[in-house]
Amino acid sequence: MRSERPLRPSLIPHLTSHISHPTSLVMAHAAADTHAAPHQHHYTTTGLDNRKVAIWMFIGSECMLFASLISTYLIYKGKNVVGPLPHEAWTNPQTGQTMKAILNIPVTSMSTFVLLMSSLAMVMALAAVENRGKPSGARSKLGNFLLTSSKFWLFMTCLMGATFLGFQAYEFTSFVHEGLTIRRNLFGSSFFTLTGFHGAHVTAGVIWLGTLLAIDMKRGLQPKDALWVDIAALYWHFVDVVWIAIFTLVYLIQ
Repeated sequence: MRSERPLRPSLIPHLTSHISHPTSLVMAHAAADTHAAPHQHHYTTTGLDNRKVAIWMFIGSECMLFASLISTYLIYKGKNVVGPLPHEAWTNPQTGQTMKAILNIPVTSMSTFVLLMSSLAMVMALAAVENRGKPSGARSKLGNFLLTSSKFWLFMTCLMGATFLGFQAYEFTSFVHEGLTIRRNLFGSSFFTLTGFHGAHVTAGVIWLGTLLAIDMKRGLQPKDALWVDIAALYWHFVDVVWIAIFTLVYLIQ
């Protein structure tokens, strides 16, 4: 029979320590994983972060929602029995009362310009968060402020979004005073539903950006937070693109 070799005396303390503390190695590995977790990236097979994929999926579902609302508006366009109408005057055959065209293109053009400029402010806000902490180089103080002040650009985006909502509230109020309600005719029903849903999305965006502004003012948004700002920017740009389609199809094309 082969004789077993005795253990070296120097190895006995190490084996004894591992036997008496069997969870030490597990705890060490768990601690290492805990420290490494914040640096892990949540990438999918597409190469994009799963949070960014989620917002793209949400935007895709919202595209279908607005496509159905816009399609409904276009289907019922020109089929109104009573006025007021969007682009032409209408005379009531029973009373002889004439209602002028309801849409105010100049006012809506101004609100559209404000909303489009808010997209530019959102781009500047994202760039400011991404470039925070980087050397300014030879930029002037004004240039450095414009390129690094995320608080300013987030505030301007919220302000312009709220201004757009103010224009929309003024428009809705004036329409009601002129006799157009959501129950008046097909145009009123489809118009208020379409633009009202868009206004609700703008309101949600303003609240979202206001939350980011509050976080920025409390602790400062850092480059590690750029993804969350980018996700909010994607939503805000989507809201702007939808409004371009609404403005073109509802206000400009007769």
